[in-house]
Formats: sequence, structure tokens, C-alpha cells
Amino acid sequence: MNKLFGLALLMVGMLLAVGAGANFRYYSADRQASFDVVSDDNELIDLTALQPYVTYDTGKLYVQLNKYNTNRPEGGGEGMSPNTTYVFEEMFQVSNELWENNETNYPICVTIKTAHADVLIFAGTYDSPIAGPAHNINFTVTHGNPIPVGMIFDNTNSTLGDYQFQMSIEAVAGECTGGPQ
Repeated sequence: MNKLFGLALLMVGMLLAVGAGANFRYYSADRQASFDVVSDDNELIDLTALQPYVTYDTGKLYVQLNKYNTNRPEGGGEGMSPNTTYVFEEMFQVSNELWENNETNYPICVTIKTAHADVLIFAGTYDSPIAGPAHNINFTVTHGNPIPVGMIFDNTNSTLGDYQFQMSIEAVAGECTGGPQ
């Protein structure tokens, strides 16, 4: 009888072991994701200031056309005149260093948006722009071919004083399709 009871207990144990095998109905696990914010000379998509009116510091691009700009040329002015339009070519450039160790060219689509009615942006040169002039532009950047970005400031009917604007720059993998978003 003890043998029968032991055999029945062994069979129940085996059924439980087989029934509770590797077939899980619910599985939960915590995962972590991480990214690195690196110094300017180690990033993959690069913004480079090309004029003294533009600086790049702590991950932000600054355009300063005033007396507080520490890069202002000696004897330079303190701002812009009212009722004038200024065109600044090659304020900064966007380069694609994302795939520098691969012979295949992987493009990126760069979208730049301004939030001021009197500030337009363009990619390329003013006489032959790749994109713009407009408030929102997008353009494709391939590895090894940086694209300069210029700005147009229209001060028609502006009064004396300080003006500020925000500009956003976004880069995503792939060529641009369609117009600005």
C-alpha cells in the first residue's frame, strides 16, 4: 500500500512538473534604456556656428545680434536698424556624422522651425536655396556634405527694443519627404 501511495504521489509530482514547464501565460520584467549626452566633439549630428553672431554652448544654439554677444567683432554694432531687412548666409551648418565608419550613405532629414513672424530661415545659399526661405523648412543631409543655414531678419515696422525668438531643430533618420511638417 505504501508503494502504491508513493507511486501515486510520484505521478502527481510529475504531472505538476510537466504542467508547470516553460509555458508561461504571464511574464513581466523591468528593462532599462539609456543614452549618452556627449561633448560637442563626440556627437553624431553636428551643429557648427559659422558666424560670430552664433554660438553653440551646452547643447543650445544661440543667435545674438546685440551688444551682449561676446563674439561680436571689435567695433561692431549693437543690433539691427528698424525698417531694414538683413540676410545672413551661413549662420550655422548641420552635418551628418551618424555613419562615419560605414561606406554606405545614410541620410538624415533635418527640420528647422522658427517661432517669430519676422525671422525666416533657408538652407544652402540665399541665391540658390535648398529649402526656404520660410518659417519652417526641412532638408536632407548626407554624410560628408554639411548644409549651411542662413537667416533673414525683416525689421519692417519694428520699433526699437529687444526681440527674441525660439528655433527648434530636429533630425530623424532617412531622407525628407514632402514639405515642412
